[in-house]
Amino acid sequence: MLVVLSGCVSLDLFGGDKVDRSLSTASIPNQPSNAPQTDDATIRNAVTSADLAKLADQPLPWANAATGSAGVVTAIHEDKSSGFVCRDFRTTRHSFEGVASYSGQACLSETGEWLLTRFEQK
Repeated sequence: MLVVLSGCVSLDLFGGDKVDRSLSTASIPNQPSNAPQTDDATIRNAVTSADLAKLADQPLPWANAATGSAGVVTAIHEDKSSGFVCRDFRTTRHSFEGVASYSGQACLSETGEWLLTRFEQK
């Protein structure tokens, strides 16, 4: 004769009364992640890396995958009259906040780093 029994069985393999309650979730602070590149830094990189001889008067598109913003640099003019190499530019920025126009200037510092010296919404 075959008898089939079903039911739930529970085994306390690890001794439930010895649970360490001193630990809590989310008690370890988050490590700071690398901040996403800002749109102004992306625009600065596009403006300063452009080959102006090849670009001529053509628009220069840019996009920032970290923020989802994109735009088009419509004008770049290089000026050396101040003793520094500077590039004045105009661009658009299409973001979740809407579409805006900007003008700005990036200059090559004494250390060889391009710095955004002006960036203003029109």
